[in-house]
Amino acid sequence: MSKLFAAAQQMDRLAMRLKVRMQFVTFFAAAATVGMVMFNTPAAAVESCRLAVLGDSLTAGYGVPEGEAFPDQLQHALSERGVDCQVINAGVSGDTSAGGRARLDWVLADKPTHLLVELGANDALRALPVDQLRDNLDAIVGTAQGQGISVMLAGMLAPPNLGNQYGRDFAAIYREVAERHGIPLYPFFLEGVAANRELLIEDAMHPNVRGIATITRSIIPSVVDWIHLGIE
Repeated sequence: MSKLFAAAQQMDRLAMRLKVRMQFVTFFAAAATVGMVMFNTPAAAVESCRLAVLGDSLTAGYGVPEGEAFPDQLQHALSERGVDCQVINAGVSGDTSAGGRARLDWVLADKPTHLLVELGANDALRALPVDQLRDNLDAIVGTAQGQGISVMLAGMLAPPNLGNQYGRDFAAIYREVAERHGIPLYPFFLEGVAANRELLIEDAMHPNVRGIATITRSIIPSVVDWIHLGIE
């Protein structure tokens, strides 16, 4: 009987060891599965920052060397501040707000997470009705927001030769659109540069490399705050 009892105890110990081993096997198999899921998750599942600058010649880089346009300098400024965000140059020289609106789908097809809208200078130069500017900016912002894209608006001022009333109405459009859609507004894109011949190319209208650097230094705090607000 004692031999049978000892044999039974030995069998129990073997069974317990086997059970413990199976528990470890199950644990490590589950851990390996979790690890595979974590490390094999596509990078696209984690949204990265992509900022498209929808603008005219002021952002397209008219009159400056390649790599010195506003989107390029903005990209550099963001990187210097540790902000990981790709900047896309979606500026086209000569574009009015209507032109920007017409090609918006093409810009949004590039899947930006953020859209900086800089349009209106050519509307003012052509003395186009301010109602058109309002309608176009409204449509651009509304369409982008409808796709979950964060939008920031860069304002513009009309030339003084168009009269005080036109100038007031023109500037008010940017405030109205920004307030209506609840988006940040940078009041005047050419702040500190307009009418400063040292910061403009020969046509006295477009910023040179130094002028773009001035614009970038002025707007970068607002852009950084906007990007951080959108990813919190």
